[in-house]
Amino acid sequence: MEKPYIDSNTSLPEITVKAVLLGAALSVVLSAANAYFGLFAGLTVSASIPAAVISMALLRVFKNSNILENNLVQTAASAGESLAAGVIFTIPALVIMGYWEEFNYFETMAIAMCGGILGILFTIPLRRALIVEENLKFPEGVATAEVLKTGEEGGKAVKYLVWGSIIGGLFKLADSALNLWSGLFEKAALVGQKFYGYFSLNLSPALVAVGYIVGLNIAFLVFFGGVITWWIAMPIYIGSNGFDAVAAELVALGSFEKISDVNADNLGGALWSAKMRYLGVGAMVVGGLWALLSLAGSLGTAFKAGISAFKKGGTSMKDQIRTEMDTPMSWVIIAIGVMIVPVYLIYQSAIGDVTVSMTMTLIMVVAGFLFAAVAGYMAGLVGSSNNPISGVTIATILFASILLLTLMGTGNELAGAAGAILIGAVVCCAAAIAGDNMQDLKAGHLLGATPYKQQIMQVVGVVAGALAIPIVLNILLIGNGIGAPTPEQPEALAAPQATLMMSVAQGIFGGGLPWNIIYIGAGIAAAIIAFDQYLKSKGSNFRMPVLAVAVGLYLPFELDSSIFVGGVLAYMLTKATKPNKNIEKGNNAGLLLASGLITGEALMGILIAGLTVGVMKSGGDPNAMRIFEDTSSWPGLIIFGLIIYFIYKTVVKVSKSDE
Repeated sequence: MEKPYIDSNTSLPEITVKAVLLGAALSVVLSAANAYFGLFAGLTVSASIPAAVISMALLRVFKNSNILENNLVQTAASAGESLAAGVIFTIPALVIMGYWEEFNYFETMAIAMCGGILGILFTIPLRRALIVEENLKFPEGVATAEVLKTGEEGGKAVKYLVWGSIIGGLFKLADSALNLWSGLFEKAALVGQKFYGYFSLNLSPALVAVGYIVGLNIAFLVFFGGVITWWIAMPIYIGSNGFDAVAAELVALGSFEKISDVNADNLGGALWSAKMRYLGVGAMVVGGLWALLSLAGSLGTAFKAGISAFKKGGTSMKDQIRTEMDTPMSWVIIAIGVMIVPVYLIYQSAIGDVTVSMTMTLIMVVAGFLFAAVAGYMAGLVGSSNNPISGVTIATILFASILLLTLMGTGNELAGAAGAILIGAVVCCAAAIAGDNMQDLKAGHLLGATPYKQQIMQVVGVVAGALAIPIVLNILLIGNGIGAPTPEQPEALAAPQATLMMSVAQGIFGGGLPWNIIYIGAGIAAAIIAFDQYLKSKGSNFRMPVLAVAVGLYLPFELDSSIFVGGVLAYMLTKATKPNKNIEKGNNAGLLLASGLITGEALMGILIAGLTVGVMKSGGDPNAMRIFEDTSSWPGLIIFGLIIYFIYKTVVKVSKSDE
């Protein structure tokens, strides 16, 4: 067992007024940034380390701050960031499918808050089993603890986060608001009736940052998924059917008004939207089910410990050392019961049938506890950023859709699909928070924090984030648009994960899904799982987690390729900095630059959307800031390359420095 940084007999101020206020404020900021970026890219990353660095920089202004107080600030801040992932992966589906016209504030807030708090409550009985007894890696928790231990260096390192934020924000301003260049580099070619080639690159430094953070292995697998969809499946489909037949099919599906509208430039995007992205649906369902099956044995110990803790009601705090004091189990059980009530009321208002609503609530509780345990265990194995939240949520929505169809019958397609999404939303929020919760508790375990105080601050972060997220979503809905682009909102945020969830739910209730494509996607996933098991048997360092490929299958190629660039950058820097004495400082500088790029671009995107909403409501022209109408991507591509070069040179320089 690791010896904590602060001895259990030493008591330092942890929950202070400034810690609560700063943690809540950072939770709002990071949840807003993650909401924007998740809707844009379909991926989110952990913000624990940036939150820890910001906390250290701000708390240094005050006297008598300490490492445990810093830890509680980042605990609250990262809870808001994780909650945003659970929300944007599911709830936007209700707007995209037309069930809601806007994000209803109370319902959105209540789903996010109840789901997030349930995620915290479900993991409390699992803390000791997964963190102390299993002693899993929890990579982000360990890294956060190390950053907090470095103290002075961490405070100074905030400059890299600031630089990244400024660069990311200015790039987004120049691209989206001023329209100085096109944000998409795209080339397509159609030769005769049979051959189709395509390449695109989204000029978003934030996407490169995602690839940098997740590393080459995951970035390559995401790109590999894109290659399967765009360079293999799509050309085969066009080649086997012929351009004219595919164009006629797209017209029949409503993608175009007439065949003459179809050309090489728009063929790929339309075919991907109508059919090929469903390869990702099939792969994601199989990947989610595989995640559950593969963890069945490992989760046995955790479940037994959790159920045992619930039955016993926990040990009195006075009988425990400070560093093992969890929230009393009797309080946990009461709080779970309290959280279930508003969720049931939301389900009842949406469905209007007591039996169905009670069934939905039961599914939510069982699936929420199950997937909270899965998310907590997976966070310990691979980290929060690589946690298969999408897969387990799709598995939930698939099961819920089938059960609700049995209970409600046909003729209730919209309400039934919405009901499945509402179940999935609470479960997704719970699972997202559970993984983050366990990372933070691991950091606290290493530092010598008091667990129940961390759990209180996680609730603070969830509540702050839940109060802000509906406002952010409505700003983005009006200012950018969410879902498919329209003539009025041509740069709508695609919300890839929420669209995927909607497709599964509506497909079960209303039909119309291209099941042959979904089955092929499921077959691809099965083949990848088999190959990954082969790699595992050989002890290979390179692995193929199926859900990373599934995400790539589903995303537009422009996102896959940009993420891959970031992964290549991470690999090049690993090689370049390996012999240097300050490699860890270099790694932290790169991580903070990358996190800053994501945060800066996301916050600028929200600001631009907010300004657009204000201008529209005042009767002004929302495009008044645009300097050019028709733009080339080349200026943006050059600046994009310079930003990558800047990251490379900065990380290498820091890793060689004598600081």
